[in-house]
Amino acid sequence: MKSVGAGTLFALLCTLVIALTAGGLTSFELVGPTVPFAYPWRLVEPTQGARLSAWLGYAAHNLAAWGVIAWARRAGAGWGGRFRAFNWVMLAVHVVFVGLHVLQSRVYYDGLAQDVPELTALGSVALMLMVVLVLEAPRRGLAFGRGKAFHKRFLTIVREYHGYLFTWALIYTFWYHPTEGTWGHLAGFFYMFVLLWQSVLLFDRAHRNRWWTLALELLVIPHAVFVAVHQGHGLWPMFLFGFGAVFAMTQLYGLGLSDWLRRAVLAVFVLGMVATYVATGRLTEMHEVTRIPVLDYGIVGLAYGLFLVVNRVLERVGLLQRV
Repeated sequence: MKSVGAGTLFALLCTLVIALTAGGLTSFELVGPTVPFAYPWRLVEPTQGARLSAWLGYAAHNLAAWGVIAWARRAGAGWGGRFRAFNWVMLAVHVVFVGLHVLQSRVYYDGLAQDVPELTALGSVALMLMVVLVLEAPRRGLAFGRGKAFHKRFLTIVREYHGYLFTWALIYTFWYHPTEGTWGHLAGFFYMFVLLWQSVLLFDRAHRNRWWTLALELLVIPHAVFVAVHQGHGLWPMFLFGFGAVFAMTQLYGLGLSDWLRRAVLAVFVLGMVATYVATGRLTEMHEVTRIPVLDYGIVGLAYGLFLVVNRVLERVGLLQRV
């Protein structure tokens, strides 16, 4: 677990760098809050230098990380307990590009947000968490311990290529934002850096430690709640109990707990949810907690259904063998 501790330190140090340098961004004139999902931290008058530097930085960071993944895969690296060359190179890639993005924000400010909607940044990380549900399904099921029997080819594709998807999602989101020092930004950057550390743990045994991976999944809860509280629209219970429902229905089943203990946790969750909505005077809005699990499981179901259709067609025309 030393690697896990190192990852937490890595995330803290990178976040601290952003916090200490964000004061140099106050001279830029920003759009500011307008309507929901219109990202406020954008220049009023975008520049070509900002666009070019943000997109080139993002592309170079993404390609470098993908290159390290491809290198490790071609090398046939097995799972080990010590850092190897590709682990150190991946760490160096992230450190260098974190520094470059801090510098790019200081000089040009704008990230990718000037050109793409905020939902793409939110959706990329959400998609990553949905794919984790599939990755872990053979061990804990998709819901209430059931839903383990995915098609073998589907699981193989997800296992073999999820690293490329995850690094894209995180690096895209990182370069979407300027390195602002608001509490919401800093909380998001810390969570992002912890997740990026998982790519540093490529083929390291800590990468598959179930308590570490569960922590990575659950950290979305305090992050989402913190941001929702900071925004002040009263939606924090939706995020707390929406993501909490995914824990109670799915992630809880990967911990090896007894049936009665799982039922006790579920009962405490339901009671806590009802009590919170009663206390906040929003009991009639409690249905909103279903939005996150419905979205998560719904997209997983749609993706799997699409795979089954495409796979069946390719098998019938002889482009794939039946498995």
